[in-house]
Amino acid sequence: MNALKNRVQLIGNLGNKPEVIILDSGKKLAKFSVATNETYKNSKGEKVTDTQWHNVVAWNKTAEIIENYLDKGSEVMVEGKLTSRSYETESGDKRYVTEVVCNEILMLGNK
Repeated sequence: MNALKNRVQLIGNLGNKPEVIILDSGKKLAKFSVATNETYKNSKGEKVTDTQWHNVVAWNKTAEIIENYLDKGSEVMVEGKLTSRSYETESGDKRYVTEVVCNEILMLGNK
């Protein structure tokens, strides 16, 4: 049951080409966003599509796969855990980020 405590699964499309960074330590980091869509009918019977954007990061071998095979618009299934972190801008403002740390990715759709 512990494996289910912080687990995220998303199916959606990449918003942009993934940004891949090689850190000083030699680790590879891929950053990208995934859009998920939910369609429903509102109280007036009109079809409404709600799009949510999710920030995703992946490390090492997973980042390498993302770099080599994914591009803007690619349909993917991402599995990972939800994390939150904060940082301070150059002007001293504190910013908070919530993101999915991807440990598995499945490429869907056509290449």
